[in-house]
Amino acid sequence: MRNRPLESTVRAVDAVRPTYAVWEITLKCDLACRHCGSRAGHARPDELSTAEALDLAHQIADLGLDSITLIGGEAYLREDWLEIAAVLIERGVDTSVTTGGRGIDRARAKAMADVGISTVSVSVDGLEATHDHLRAVRGSHAAALGALEALGDAGVPVSVNTQICATNLREVEPLFDIITPQGVHSWQVQLTVAMGRAADDPDLLLQPWQMLEVMPMVARMQQRCDQAGVVFWPGTNIGYFGPYESMLRRDEQGMHTATCGAGRDTLGIEANGDIKGCPSLPTAAYTGGNIRDHALLDIWERSSALRFTRERPVTELWGYCGTCYYKQECMSGCTWTGHVLTGKRGNNPYCHHRALELLREGDRERLAPKTAAPNQPFDHGTFEIIREPWPQELLPAAQSLAAAKPDDPPRWLSAPDPTA
Repeated sequence: MRNRPLESTVRAVDAVRPTYAVWEITLKCDLACRHCGSRAGHARPDELSTAEALDLAHQIADLGLDSITLIGGEAYLREDWLEIAAVLIERGVDTSVTTGGRGIDRARAKAMADVGISTVSVSVDGLEATHDHLRAVRGSHAAALGALEALGDAGVPVSVNTQICATNLREVEPLFDIITPQGVHSWQVQLTVAMGRAADDPDLLLQPWQMLEVMPMVARMQQRCDQAGVVFWPGTNIGYFGPYESMLRRDEQGMHTATCGAGRDTLGIEANGDIKGCPSLPTAAYTGGNIRDHALLDIWERSSALRFTRERPVTELWGYCGTCYYKQECMSGCTWTGHVLTGKRGNNPYCHHRALELLREGDRERLAPKTAAPNQPFDHGTFEIIREPWPQELLPAAQSLAAAKPDDPPRWLSAPDPTA
């Protein structure tokens, strides 16, 4: 990803500035999550030195970012991580951390409070057995809850993030009764995406037709969080123009009709200094440059890989997204989710509106693996999107789910995951 050329000119549209960044400061991790898109575990061999990281922290502040989240791997496994955080905070960048929580004890929690970390989001992906299975470390669920307690006692505001996959689909709602007593201020959920280790296990992934199950569940969770005073935050790869979208995005101005914000309001940084428009995007296709070769501002303004959403033509869309009457507003939704399925952006089957429209024609979509991922950080294989008739024995239940209201009792189309 080194020595990538930059465009010679800066256009008016390139004057846009990111408001939020996610910085992977190390790929070293103390978990081995089955759904990890970066395949975190060992540190990258060429991670930034302390001096390089601190210089980058100043460049981030100079770029005008409002907030940044430090991640890994596990951020706390980098020895100078609090030094990096301190520079960002001193420069006025709101700095948070996302973590699996395995190594956050009271001493680390106090250190985070002392340096001024604004909030910490702890990943909790199911009830104990399922969480430990997904995180591939026994005791990781107890450690995550222990981290929430230690952080709360230290005065650090806490939140929870949860990935929704085939394995934990029916355990997401019961999590509410586990995490809300921990004093969380918010809860983010997003779909597990076919990147990294998740691409190696197709059975882990939801099928596109399961958006008919996922979205009523998400709507129910929104109502429960409202009642508990917890901010519920659906990730950017959940939703798209279905009947619950206005409720789910009510606090996000423009999100009902928003497109992918990579390279416009979002910035991603890898531990070796590679710069992307979004932290989740595949490295090979979306790295715009490396901080060792160019200044951050130059990469932001003049890298073609970061410019793709700034003047994106609707003709780039293909498949169902190319025919959808929301295409100009949605532009196929989350680029990350769609690209890693087929190897190119512009067609995203994880769409509630799409599942509903296909159901009206008696059809649904499912994914079938085609090529394997090459076993690199932020890699992916490819899948075939297969359109097929709904099985007759499931069609009435699918139609009933399509008409579900947020206060309806839970209903499911799929069988429980036997590994859950």
